[in-house]
Amino acid sequence: MRHFVRILPLCVMAGAALLSGCNSDDDSTASEATVDLRLMETTDIHSNVMDYNYYSDVPDPQIGLVRTASLIRQARAELSEPGNYVLVDNGDLIQGSPMGDWRQAAGLAPGEVHPVYKAMNLLDYTVANYGNHEFNYGLDYLAESVNDADFPYISANIFKDDGDDNPDNDEPYFSPYKLVDKTVQDRDGNVHELTIGFIGFVPPQIMQWDKSNLQGHVITKDIRAMAERYVPQMKAEGADVVVAIAHSGISTKPYDPAAKTENSSWYLADVPGIDVIMMGHSHLVFPSDTFADTPDVDVDKGTIKGVPAVMPGYWGDHLGVIDLTLDYRAGDDAWTITDSQVAARPVMVDGQSVVEADSTITAAVASDHQATLDYMSTPIGSSTDDMFSFLALVKDDASIQIVSDAQKAYVEDLIQGDVNLQDLPVLSAAAPFKACDRNGDCSDEGSFTTVPAGELTLRNAADLYLYPNTLVAVKVTGDELRGWLECSASQFYQIDTGSSAPQELVNYTGFPTYNFDVIDGVTYEIDVTQPPRDDRDCNVINDGAHRIQNLQYQGAAVTSDQEFIVATNNYRANGGVFPGTGSDHIVINSPDANRTILADYIRNNSPVTPTADGNWSFATISSGTSVKPIFRVPNTNRALNFVADKAPNATFLEVNANDERVYELNLQ
Repeated sequence: MRHFVRILPLCVMAGAALLSGCNSDDDSTASEATVDLRLMETTDIHSNVMDYNYYSDVPDPQIGLVRTASLIRQARAELSEPGNYVLVDNGDLIQGSPMGDWRQAAGLAPGEVHPVYKAMNLLDYTVANYGNHEFNYGLDYLAESVNDADFPYISANIFKDDGDDNPDNDEPYFSPYKLVDKTVQDRDGNVHELTIGFIGFVPPQIMQWDKSNLQGHVITKDIRAMAERYVPQMKAEGADVVVAIAHSGISTKPYDPAAKTENSSWYLADVPGIDVIMMGHSHLVFPSDTFADTPDVDVDKGTIKGVPAVMPGYWGDHLGVIDLTLDYRAGDDAWTITDSQVAARPVMVDGQSVVEADSTITAAVASDHQATLDYMSTPIGSSTDDMFSFLALVKDDASIQIVSDAQKAYVEDLIQGDVNLQDLPVLSAAAPFKACDRNGDCSDEGSFTTVPAGELTLRNAADLYLYPNTLVAVKVTGDELRGWLECSASQFYQIDTGSSAPQELVNYTGFPTYNFDVIDGVTYEIDVTQPPRDDRDCNVINDGAHRIQNLQYQGAAVTSDQEFIVATNNYRANGGVFPGTGSDHIVINSPDANRTILADYIRNNSPVTPTADGNWSFATISSGTSVKPIFRVPNTNRALNFVADKAPNATFLEVNANDERVYELNLQ
């Protein structure tokens, strides 16, 4: 498929001489030219500047902008025309790792530079786009962070909240797009100037996820609708190539502008004038086999509906690279993209590093790295037992239990004296944030929570609760509680009771583990022989399916109109996706972070004894066939011993080619 991008041919002076083939009186006689242009992308760095696992307190060569930086320099060195590149970042940058936590906790005064920008300012970024996690710490902290970036920021679907209902007078909060004049060389060494237009997008759901930071200040609009609004304007202003930088993944549901779909990159391929899509947010790799069955996607070519596209994972584990071939012919007034090649280049291949850490960036953030190490080593108490999340998706788990215990105790204390709430039962929802990665790779212990018995520090609290969410509580009915759990239970594949072949139990790629809420304070079973009732967005897809069985509170069946308070976080409560959530259900909007509440709970109850209370389990499978649901953990002694100790109904089968230990879970 050929994409056409309009330009006005330019005559470029070289010294005192006019470049050959360019006529100052008649642009239509410009010479033929072929330009190779390389576009590179980082995304979802989440303040992982260093190649270091601050939770385990060991180096980690699989992650870190210091590693991605070496890929960037390598990719530039490959170019026969050295200046023919651009580099963009796609957001989720200032939050998400202990380095980001330390920097925010220490404060960021004017004149202080956030470590991510100390690093990025050394890499010649062209432009950057905001991600949803940029707003976790509020607009003031965000502004103080990005004001030290040596490159511009864009976002086309965030607007000032002017307090009225007239969409026609809404003003952008940030610059929606940026036109960058880029001097490039063609294959014959002649110089040309291209105007590359960059337009950025963020999930509209930031208004739910960070409502307390954003309400009254900004509003958001649909991603594709804003692309359709601004791309023609960019073309009219002279953009020769339009690059959409979307902090957004891929959804193939029918497009509905009213839905303001979170993952809208697939829709952007339908917008005339968009030539390249650079994606993020989903923490996945595109192109890859993950998207092999996605409609209108060519994973070999790296295109969506013929448009070159890339998504380079997360935490700096990949660099997105799109190589464009641009042809110009005499008599035309447009460059033509005649070819493209797309790759997400990894920092590791087959378990081996392909690049070393960039020494310049390592030196630039050395003091920030040490400050992070010191911050994470702050003692908060001790534990009598290990808290590992190797089994968090197949049984009730201590690493989730302690979070629920802390949240529940906090809310029970807070509602005392409130006549409207104090007599309601308090439940707590918590999910395994670390349980394999989002590609379903369970080989790396770093993808799990690993908190050994003994002294506990802030490092361990951050490992147990990964995100800087704040505690919010909602009031729900019994029906809403059941619906919430039904959506959570979509984490699992349906098990075929007539098959004796091994069957994967956990759907890692289709349902992120942070959506598998375990709700403590009630007891229930999950019947995985039933199809999932809901999809990952809690839309009912199998109306007759009911995976949640024997839902009880204090030994009695939960009734439809029974009321509960559920302690959760601002993302879940404000999201309005799970039944029982949304602004109309919120009864407590705490300023305290869930992680802080957890750390305080450990301090006040040390030594803690993290014992799962077994409030949920899988329903027994009745079948004359020997059914074999399987799950996977890292092939390490720690995982081996933990499974042997905590899961007597798990039978070891093999170590697979991905160096994972595969277990059969006996549910019969």
